[in-house]
Amino acid sequence: MNNRRVEGWNRREFLGAAVVAGTRVLLGLRSDAFAAEPPPETTKLRLIRSAPVCTAPQYIAEELLRGEGFSDIQEIRKEGGGIPARIQALGAGEGDILSTYIGPLLARIDAGDPIVILSGLHVGCLQLFATERIRTIRDLKGKTVAINEVGSAGHYFLASLASYVGLNPAKDIHWVTHSSVEAIRLLAEGKIDAYQALPPDPLELRARRIGHVVVNSALDRPWSQYFCCMVAVNREFVRKNPAATKRALRAIMKTVDICALEPERSTRFLVNKGYTKNYDYALGTLKEIPYGKWRDYDPEDTVRFYSLRLNEIGMIKNSPQKIIAQGTDWRFLRELKKELKA
Repeated sequence: MNNRRVEGWNRREFLGAAVVAGTRVLLGLRSDAFAAEPPPETTKLRLIRSAPVCTAPQYIAEELLRGEGFSDIQEIRKEGGGIPARIQALGAGEGDILSTYIGPLLARIDAGDPIVILSGLHVGCLQLFATERIRTIRDLKGKTVAINEVGSAGHYFLASLASYVGLNPAKDIHWVTHSSVEAIRLLAEGKIDAYQALPPDPLELRARRIGHVVVNSALDRPWSQYFCCMVAVNREFVRKNPAATKRALRAIMKTVDICALEPERSTRFLVNKGYTKNYDYALGTLKEIPYGKWRDYDPEDTVRFYSLRLNEIGMIKNSPQKIIAQGTDWRFLRELKKELKA
């Protein structure tokens, strides 16, 4: 596979991609409604770094964020602790906005963290790989499954899969935690039965012909009908800065469309900026993920679906209704769906 560094995406290329993406809105030209909006209450925006491949729109959106009035854009990195630590940092006010996986987000909202989900980002970045001993999810009963960390996206997703088919994930599955490199090696050697893979690992697993896909959340129902990654903000930020919140979300959702229509340029940007090293795996991931669903799917359905699954198995305590009431705000998305018509 090619690990080459490639040329970056300059401002002209970025806006050129917006032309390809289609409308005057994507080009950044201001409609009357846009021009009548108040300026952002703050010109500072702190983006918490997450998984840079599948949440690429957050990283590629910088030019459009500046166009929305954010002159001080900061990237907050949390070393160690993985996805749960990044989401906790959002709740603690260490950053303002984060794109990440639905399961860990629901867990922190359930725990009382002041986090608000604004929108779905994309569908389908999680894939369950297994040895030939595993043909269905029910075959995982009594088997050993690797995840990257307890409380990770893979952990919550696979627990949801198991509960959906009647398994008790706490009792019926033997969970082990390994780094991606180690999990892939163990699966190749048959020392584990399955690995819940996140991007870009599925590309490597297929390239090396290790295991086979049992569930692909981009293709297999019902998982393909729900977002796997969402956009969330700190509750105090959205309370104090509603105009800034809408503007930040608009920039990210425009970039979702660019990732869908210009995956090659989007990948070049990620590689050049050092967010990922392997161009081919990153490009394959961006091409596989159906980014264009954010207008079509209802993110509240996603929150309700996963909250119910996780509540049934005791991974969250609150009902879907309470999670939706205390941890979501769809008003900006509703406005943007009218503005940013395909």
